[in-house]
Amino acid sequence: MAGVLLRSLHNLETSGNEPTAKWTVPLSDGNHVVEFEHGTATGRRVVKIDGNVIVHRDWMFRLVGDEVFMFNNAKFVIRVDPMPGLKYSYSLWVNGKSYKQFVQSQSKVLETWLAKVGNDEYRVVLDKHAHSVWVNGKEVEVENEFMDGGAEIIFSVGDLPATIRSYSSEQKEVGIAYVLYINDVEIQQETLLEES
Repeated sequence: MAGVLLRSLHNLETSGNEPTAKWTVPLSDGNHVVEFEHGTATGRRVVKIDGNVIVHRDWMFRLVGDEVFMFNNAKFVIRVDPMPGLKYSYSLWVNGKSYKQFVQSQSKVLETWLAKVGNDEYRVVLDKHAHSVWVNGKEVEVENEFMDGGAEIIFSVGDLPATIRSYSSEQKEVGIAYVLYINDVEIQQETLLEES
């Protein structure tokens, strides 16, 4: 009898297609969607990143607590905390920072551009701390050169030459400005993530 009840609870929890909580996390290789499913009757926990299952636990009797996992050299923690009325709150921490703090710090570290070249779309990300460039989620080889008033990072996007030029914005609050050129055409920057 108890087994039948638990199976029916499990089936009820898995019948919905929507995750319990969902976040979009900007990393140097692109934005990743983290989904968390929490079965409040069975304790079931499923973590998916970009649709791929990273963690799957069934029949956990402890309904609150942390779910810790690694992805792309980043440590993720999903905190499940109790709330009044048999409800739960869910928060995401990345590399020891709350989700909001992590996104804010990433917006200071990453510069992002979206470029359409012919029929192909490219997402170019510059990690200002590591001086690395990622094109469509893959790190590419770069050459660094100094020029009057700044520096250039030279690489390729598809078969086309690309350059990220850095120079002083002469504005203290802005600091160094970065401009991407693909085949000598300036590409507009993308905002990292919209504040919700």
